[in-house]
Amino acid sequence: MQDYPDIKSEQVQKKLSDSFSDIYENYPAKISCSERKKIDWELCGKGRLPEAELLSVYSKITGFPSKEEDELVSLQPYPYLSFEYLENNCCIPFRHTDSELEMLISDPYTIDSIVYLFKRFYNVNITFTLVRRSIIERLVQKTYNSDETKKLDNEHVASFENPKAEEALRSLAGEAKIVRLVNEIFSRAVEMDASDIHVEPEENKYIVRFRVDGILQEYLSAPSSQYPAVASRIKLIGGLNIAESRLPQDGRTNIQLGKSNIDIRISTIPILNGESIVLRLLRKDSTDFSLTSTGMSDNLRAEFEKIIHRPHGIILVVGPTGSGKTTTLYSVMSQLNTPGKKIITIEDPVEYRIPRLSQMQVNSKIGLNFANGLRNIVRQDPDIILVGEIRDKETADIAINAALTGHLVLSTLHTNDAASAISRLQDMGMEGFLISSSIIGILSQRLIRTVCKKCNGLDETVSRKKCKECGGSGFKGRTGIFELLVIDDNIRPAILKNFDSSTINAIAIKNGMIPLIEDGKNKVAAGITTKTEVLRAASDV
Repeated sequence: MQDYPDIKSEQVQKKLSDSFSDIYENYPAKISCSERKKIDWELCGKGRLPEAELLSVYSKITGFPSKEEDELVSLQPYPYLSFEYLENNCCIPFRHTDSELEMLISDPYTIDSIVYLFKRFYNVNITFTLVRRSIIERLVQKTYNSDETKKLDNEHVASFENPKAEEALRSLAGEAKIVRLVNEIFSRAVEMDASDIHVEPEENKYIVRFRVDGILQEYLSAPSSQYPAVASRIKLIGGLNIAESRLPQDGRTNIQLGKSNIDIRISTIPILNGESIVLRLLRKDSTDFSLTSTGMSDNLRAEFEKIIHRPHGIILVVGPTGSGKTTTLYSVMSQLNTPGKKIITIEDPVEYRIPRLSQMQVNSKIGLNFANGLRNIVRQDPDIILVGEIRDKETADIAINAALTGHLVLSTLHTNDAASAISRLQDMGMEGFLISSSIIGILSQRLIRTVCKKCNGLDETVSRKKCKECGGSGFKGRTGIFELLVIDDNIRPAILKNFDSSTINAIAIKNGMIPLIEDGKNKVAAGITTKTEVLRAASDV
């Protein structure tokens, strides 16, 4: 099996620019893969960059071989793959067995998502071969979008419960009006800066909702008769099995919408009226992982930065689901990510890929959980370890042992405030002396909506006209509110004596900790948000 090159690395990007220095001289050297791909094909389309030369450079950079059209004989359709998926990713299977697959691609920028799909759902080893884009487009059209192909599709899916029903779904999903509708849903979600798209069938209709700034907003409601086509279209885009509606499925794809490169995680679960579909939108190109953009006050950030630069110990970030914990941890890693540090992560799932980090993804199907992964990570001689979440005593034991043996460990817990994290660890069975000697800081946080700068959120003259920037909600964007519990000589004795979280919280406040709700009030006073919004986000504190 081929090694898959890191085509996102600066070294590879530099090789490509150096190969065509006269052509790329007006373009920045450091750009995202999606922008690089866009520029490559834009230059090919204008005739400034011959496609054959571009493929030759791709081949030198990646080590992938290249082929011409006359070498691509006896191409057979691959079972269960849709025309839409291959067209969207500009790839096509060539030779394949039950365990091996040669995939033809026109550029190396999509290999991550292709490998993920075929390893996850088909468990095959993939090799890649570079072929001109125009050739692949013709082959995809000829092999997967013809009457003969539809006949073959029926043969391939004969094991499904109702092959005719699947063919009908494929036909519905390919209708122009359905394609346009789903594209419009994606485009509108990106325009509104939505983090998630929820497609939910009800008895007589289906609803599409966007999560914007943490709040769900209904985008459209349509007759339930249209839902099977919409659901099938989404499944085709994500490479899911459109004939399976009785079991949960999850998948992943990458699409280009305008200037945005969007990584989409798709999850489906069976419900009473069909399937609930949720799509998580991850904007890799626009994500800024920096502690200065999290919303921390200058004083708190300075104190937090002192802690994260300690050589060993455990730092916990706590809060409910959707409170921005992952973003904070990635911001910490971005600050600590230097050539002199070895950083290894184990996550569920890996949401963003960061250069130089060794990132591992939990896979419960093969027994790779946080505890097993963390146990093996420690053997890799890391300086810094990120554990997506401490869920059980076994993971907590290994994390504490790693911290006590010279590693900096970052992780999360689901607790309402910082002091409650200590009680949570005690409930898991951790001894007080281990907690007090290993944990160096606990950051509790929430995300709150910020007042729209265009309409000021409260300006009645503007709100009557419904501000286009915020859709009339009065809010645009989010920021964080925080409290930082530093485990010092004032807190350690309380932990050793098994004081409850309320007592530990009172001691911390007495010694200078600013509570979460107070940080929120400070942001209200600064005109960043409103009192109602702070109470909504932090009502459980």
